[in-house]
Amino acid sequence: MKESKFKFNIDVKTYMMIIALVAIWIIFTVITGGSFLTARNISNLFRQSVFTSMLAIGMVMVIILGEIDLSVGSIVGLTGGIIAIFDVWLDMEPVLAILITLAVGILLGLWNGWWVAYKKVPSFIVTLGGMLIFRGILIGITKGTTIGPMSGLFRYLGKDYLPDYVGIILGILGAIFIIFNQYKTRKDKLKYDFEILPLKLEIVKTIFFVLLIVLFVLIMNSYHGIPVPLVLLLILMIIFIYITRNTVFGRHIYAIGGNKEAAQLSGINITKITLLVFMLNGLMASIGGILLTSRLNAASVAAGQNAELDAIAACVIGGASLMGGIGSVGGAIIGAIVMASLDNGMSLLNVPMFWQSIVKGLVLITAVWVDISSKKKGKVV
Repeated sequence: MKESKFKFNIDVKTYMMIIALVAIWIIFTVITGGSFLTARNISNLFRQSVFTSMLAIGMVMVIILGEIDLSVGSIVGLTGGIIAIFDVWLDMEPVLAILITLAVGILLGLWNGWWVAYKKVPSFIVTLGGMLIFRGILIGITKGTTIGPMSGLFRYLGKDYLPDYVGIILGILGAIFIIFNQYKTRKDKLKYDFEILPLKLEIVKTIFFVLLIVLFVLIMNSYHGIPVPLVLLLILMIIFIYITRNTVFGRHIYAIGGNKEAAQLSGINITKITLLVFMLNGLMASIGGILLTSRLNAASVAAGQNAELDAIAACVIGGASLMGGIGSVGGAIIGAIVMASLDNGMSLLNVPMFWQSIVKGLVLITAVWVDISSKKKGKVV
């Protein structure tokens, strides 16, 4: 067993965004006189970040693969329009409407993936074309009209909150999961003689994460409770973190993005993995479309416009490399929360929209610059 001495081997890329997020929250809290950190605003902030986070989960796998998808905003608009047509025009059973819409999202991802994987057309071109095609279909089937209002289940999915006691139960389950995961991870590292933290430090680290969960539940319950869409995001986040970290499929995504030739020589089916990744991205975009339509209580032809740019920005800000092979689901979600925090804080300060775009653009460029600089130095400082 090797217990590492407590040394500050901090991977800048991994922790920089967390530090930046804390800094952004402190700055906005000071400038707004404390309004930023009220329970109501924190709840709104997390709800705002859900949509971009959903898209970022799918997009980050595409980026790790070394590809790009510019069509997710149009998939969001199209699937959001389809679910509204099913619900409002056809009065379809909500669960059936959701399942069909998710299937449509997977098919749209399959369309993109087929061109990229089997016809070897660059993903930039395929998804640029998809962006125009899907948006055109949306305008055609909705006749350019706004469709709403949505029925009860969708309003619940988009706007409602869990009762306080359910939030407490979820918090307890989350704390148990954290403790179990830390214990299992330490046990596995010991088994393979990997370097581990001293036991006292491991306990402090676990207590810190548990306290974060307790604090989160208390803040949410002091307003109206944990937002339903946030719970859906947390469930999907856990699933996709597991997929990308602990499955052969996930490791193949990183292997292909890191070195496609080496991956091919090692026997990885690049065509199949590429197709599956685009299908999953289509699925996540359709979930985003359903939640966006539910939150807005209507579908419009403008829904999801430029959402692909926010998703890509969230991934890059969260540490994903556009060169492929690097990135994480957790990082992408932190990137989405950073984007939402900037939007939320500047809106509280009544900053004009053009300044908000400028600031977000500068943050994106800075994130890419840091990524490139860290690669040049090849570092862990």
